[in-house]
Amino acid sequence: QVQAVESGGGLVQSGGSLRLSCATSGITSAYYSIAWFRQAPGKERQLISCISGSDGSTYYRDSVKGRFTISKDNAKNTVYLQMNNLKPEDTAGYYCAVEEQDICEYGSRSDFTWWGQGTQVTVSS
Repeated sequence: QVQAVESGGGLVQSGGSLRLSCATSGITSAYYSIAWFRQAPGKERQLISCISGSDGSTYYRDSVKGRFTISKDNAKNTVYLQMNNLKPEDTAGYYCAVEEQDICEYGSRSDFTWWGQGTQVTVSS
Protein backbone atom coordinates (compact mmCIF):
# COMPACT_ATOMS: atom_id res chain seq x y z
CA GLN A 1 0.00 0.00 0.00
CA VAL A 2 1.46 3.29 -1.14
CA GLN A 3 1.08 6.25 1.16
CA ALA A 4 1.87 9.93 0.69
CA VAL A 5 1.88 12.59 3.40
CA GLU A 6 2.27 16.27 2.59
CA SER A 7 3.59 19.00 4.83
CA GLY A 8 4.92 22.53 4.56
CA GLY A 9 1.94 24.62 3.56
CA GLY A 10 1.07 27.91 5.18
CA LEU A 11 0.45 31.62 4.78
CA VAL A 12 3.04 33.72 2.95
CA GLN A 13 3.16 37.17 1.43
CA SER A 14 3.34 37.71 -2.29
CA GLY A 15 6.92 37.23 -3.47
CA GLY A 16 7.71 34.85 -0.63
CA SER A 17 8.73 31.21 -0.65
CA LEU A 18 7.54 27.91 0.75
CA ARG A 19 8.79 24.36 0.48
CA LEU A 20 6.31 21.52 0.43
CA SER A 21 7.30 17.96 1.30
CA CYS A 22 5.72 14.67 0.31
CA ALA A 23 6.88 11.71 2.34
CA THR A 24 6.09 8.45 0.63
CA SER A 25 6.11 4.81 1.58
CA GLY A 26 5.20 1.52 -0.02
CA ILE A 27 6.46 2.21 -3.55
CA THR A 28 7.83 -1.04 -4.95
CA SER A 29 8.27 -0.29 -8.65
CA ALA A 30 11.39 1.31 -10.11
CA TYR A 31 9.10 3.11 -12.54
CA TYR A 32 6.94 5.57 -10.67
CA SER A 33 5.76 9.14 -10.87
CA ILE A 34 5.23 11.58 -8.02
CA ALA A 35 3.28 14.69 -8.85
CA TRP A 36 2.08 17.84 -7.19
CA PHE A 37 -1.44 18.97 -7.99
CA ARG A 38 -3.26 22.02 -6.77
CA GLN A 39 -6.89 22.92 -6.50
CA ALA A 40 -8.32 26.35 -5.83
CA PRO A 41 -11.95 26.75 -4.68
CA GLY A 42 -14.34 26.17 -7.54
CA LYS A 43 -11.61 25.06 -9.91
CA GLU A 44 -10.34 21.75 -11.18
CA ARG A 45 -7.40 19.98 -9.63
CA GLN A 46 -4.42 20.57 -11.93
CA LEU A 47 -1.05 18.90 -12.21
CA ILE A 48 1.63 21.52 -11.70
CA SER A 49 4.80 19.47 -11.41
CA CYS A 50 5.92 15.88 -11.62
CA ILE A 51 9.12 13.89 -11.17
CA SER A 52 9.95 10.51 -12.61
CA GLY A 53 11.31 7.90 -10.24
CA SER A 54 13.20 6.05 -12.97
CA ASP A 55 15.36 8.87 -14.33
CA GLY A 56 14.53 11.97 -12.32
CA SER A 57 12.96 13.78 -15.25
CA THR A 58 10.87 16.74 -14.20
CA TYR A 59 7.81 18.40 -15.66
CA TYR A 60 6.18 21.74 -14.90
CA ARG A 61 2.99 23.51 -15.77
CA ASP A 62 3.75 26.70 -17.67
CA SER A 63 2.34 28.90 -14.93
CA VAL A 64 4.96 27.72 -12.41
CA LYS A 65 7.99 27.27 -14.66
CA GLY A 66 10.96 29.24 -13.39
CA ARG A 67 9.39 29.69 -9.94
CA PHE A 68 8.79 26.15 -8.66
CA THR A 69 11.34 23.34 -8.44
CA ILE A 70 10.54 19.70 -7.78
CA SER A 71 13.18 17.37 -6.38
CA LYS A 72 13.45 14.06 -4.58
CA ASP A 73 15.57 12.61 -1.83
CA ASN A 74 15.66 8.87 -2.41
CA ALA A 75 17.20 8.16 0.97
CA LYS A 76 14.26 9.84 2.70
CA ASN A 77 11.60 8.71 0.19
CA THR A 78 10.54 12.32 0.03
CA VAL A 79 9.71 14.66 -2.82
CA TYR A 80 9.93 18.41 -2.38
CA LEU A 81 8.32 21.33 -4.15
CA GLN A 82 10.28 24.53 -3.66
CA MET A 83 8.01 27.45 -4.47
CA ASN A 84 9.58 30.87 -4.97
CA ASN A 85 8.16 34.24 -5.97
CA LEU A 86 4.71 33.12 -4.87
CA LYS A 87 1.70 34.99 -6.20
CA PRO A 88 -1.85 35.29 -4.87
CA GLU A 89 -3.02 33.09 -7.76
CA ASP A 90 -0.90 30.26 -6.33
CA THR A 91 -3.32 30.07 -3.40
CA ALA A 92 -4.79 26.56 -3.37
CA GLY A 93 -4.79 23.19 -1.71
CA TYR A 94 -1.69 21.31 -2.80
CA TYR A 95 -1.80 17.54 -3.14
CA CYS A 96 0.89 14.94 -3.66
CA ALA A 97 0.01 11.99 -5.87
CA VAL A 98 1.81 8.75 -6.67
CA GLU A 99 1.46 6.32 -9.52
CA GLU A 100 3.63 3.24 -10.11
CA GLN A 101 4.13 4.00 -13.79
CA ASP A 102 6.13 6.58 -15.72
CA ILE A 103 3.32 9.01 -16.57
CA CYS A 104 4.69 12.44 -15.75
CA GLU A 105 4.69 13.54 -19.36
CA TYR A 106 0.97 13.01 -19.89
CA GLY A 107 -0.59 12.18 -16.56
CA SER A 108 -3.73 13.82 -15.27
CA ARG A 109 -5.72 13.54 -12.07
CA SER A 110 -7.42 10.30 -13.10
CA ASP A 111 -4.09 8.61 -13.83
CA PHE A 112 -2.80 8.76 -10.25
CA THR A 113 -3.90 6.14 -7.76
CA TRP A 114 -2.53 7.25 -4.40
CA TRP A 115 -3.07 10.69 -2.90
CA GLY A 116 -2.02 12.60 0.17
CA GLN A 117 -4.47 14.53 2.31
CA GLY A 118 -3.35 17.90 0.97
CA THR A 119 -1.80 21.01 2.46
CA GLN A 120 -3.08 24.57 2.11
CA VAL A 121 -0.98 27.34 0.62
CA THR A 122 -2.28 30.88 0.95
CA VAL A 123 -0.48 33.82 -0.63
CA SER A 124 -1.53 37.27 0.49
CA SER A 125 -1.16 40.31 -1.74
